[in-house]
Amino acid sequence: MSETSAQSRPHVVLGVSGGIAAYKACELLRRFTESGHDVTVVPTAAALQFVGAPTWSALSGKPVSTEVWTDVHEVPHVRIGQTADLVVVAPATADLLAKAAHGLADDLLTNTLLTARCPVIFAPAMHTEMWEHAATVANVATLRDRGALVIEPAEGRLTGTDTGKGRLPDPGEIFAFATDVLARGGAQAQDLAGRQVVVSAGGTREYLDPVRFLGNRSSGLQGYALARTAAARGAEVTLVAANTNLADPAGVKVVRVETTAQLQEQVVAASRAADVVVMAAAPADFRPETFADSKIKKAEDGSAPEIRLTQNPDILAGLAHDRPHPDLVVVGFAAETGDANGTVMDHASAKLLRKGCDLLVVNDVGGGKVFGSEENEAVVLGADGSSTPVPRASKSAVAQVIWDRVALLLAAR
Repeated sequence: MSETSAQSRPHVVLGVSGGIAAYKACELLRRFTESGHDVTVVPTAAALQFVGAPTWSALSGKPVSTEVWTDVHEVPHVRIGQTADLVVVAPATADLLAKAAHGLADDLLTNTLLTARCPVIFAPAMHTEMWEHAATVANVATLRDRGALVIEPAEGRLTGTDTGKGRLPDPGEIFAFATDVLARGGAQAQDLAGRQVVVSAGGTREYLDPVRFLGNRSSGLQGYALARTAAARGAEVTLVAANTNLADPAGVKVVRVETTAQLQEQVVAASRAADVVVMAAAPADFRPETFADSKIKKAEDGSAPEIRLTQNPDILAGLAHDRPHPDLVVVGFAAETGDANGTVMDHASAKLLRKGCDLLVVNDVGGGKVFGSEENEAVVLGADGSSTPVPRASKSAVAQVIWDRVALLLAAR
């Protein structure tokens, strides 16, 4: 690779502090390098007790050091941070967070954090008691006040037999979060800071009996992308997820549900303190009138059982018409197909008026398009008569356009 092309690649500094989750940073490093990023790994001395320098060098293609005295003529304690486009510290231990919050600089990584003027992301990993300690809480608040992005740790198995909040988020989700931040950059990167956001995702199930249900093809990918990108823009995000198999987005609180009634309960409850609700989930329109306590058996004569359906509540319309407070921004999704009665946009415009939401994201799903795909295309309709076409792109890129529209509405309220 030429020097010019190497310089054009985004320069990411991957800081690794001394926790057992350091081994997971190898996967994060691999994702960065395979996607074309120029990565400099800066571990702490403690991190090298978990993963050795040869591993970091082999994966990054660069020599690795923890000391400010290595190659001192190149002034690494200043240059690494100055030339970075993004700094990601994963895992970030309680000790590292404390040093960063207090401006201590006793090794190469903490020096780099002081000189970086690019976005900085911390992905904490530690035991629950350490994460919840008043000192750590204060340090995290200080870092966030200064503009750093401190991702909420995940819940799950920790070291030994312990479980709780403090687990490093999935490396793939940290990578997606980081690339969203890197793609935006600049002063407007945190335009949702301080905002409470609720996003729903996935498809609900309405059970006929203990093994069968009515459902739909929603994968939840677009809702998860919306949750992740909102968190990367500084929002505090609650994701109400219906029947998905996706890793929890980094820095997002996830509430899991199955049925439309459960989805409605959780979304309505979370919306009371929210600034924005985005209904990207696909709730089932109907549910069986009755639930069979045991599996419905085949009839010997080959006849099929008669199943009577009743309509589910319209969660989006209910939120839009009975908002818990007048400043709540409500965004809906419409998966539409054209038919003899009108085009996709005809049906979508009517739905926007009927639902009463502020924005409606319209997907043409004719022929099975969109479902399960990593990409999407849409048109964002506004209650003010605006229309924003979104060309086919990754679902994260589509999510960014939606949040751009939402940010304008929030600024006007």
